[in-house]
Amino acid sequence: MRQECKNFESRTYPNGETVRKCNLDLAPEAPWRCPENCPKYERRMDAGWTYGTVVPPKTPAEPPGLGDGSAAAVLDEAEDHLHAIGAQVMAEVEAERRASQRRGLRRFFRRGGR
Repeated sequence: MRQECKNFESRTYPNGETVRKCNLDLAPEAPWRCPENCPKYERRMDAGWTYGTVVPPKTPAEPPGLGDGSAAAVLDEAEDHLHAIGAQVMAEVEAERRASQRRGLRRFFRRGGR
């Protein structure tokens, strides 16, 4: 990945896992590489920034066969699957939220401490 691009983001979570990504979702083979001649590449301006002492972990080694497009195909398939089930998951979450609210109202309107 081009870490000097203004659209690159790296975040390390408390469990030690690090996410390296393109904020524009234009790097299908992240975290290993950006597309050749990315149309949205723009060098990050480092004017006056102060850098802390935290250093993100080294980018993992590129897996063999990444250049054949298979990684991008797998990621595209996973993204399509998530889009396909997204509406169903949201409906289930909303149903659980409504059921929880109904239980709360029943508890509020109980008579005689029962």
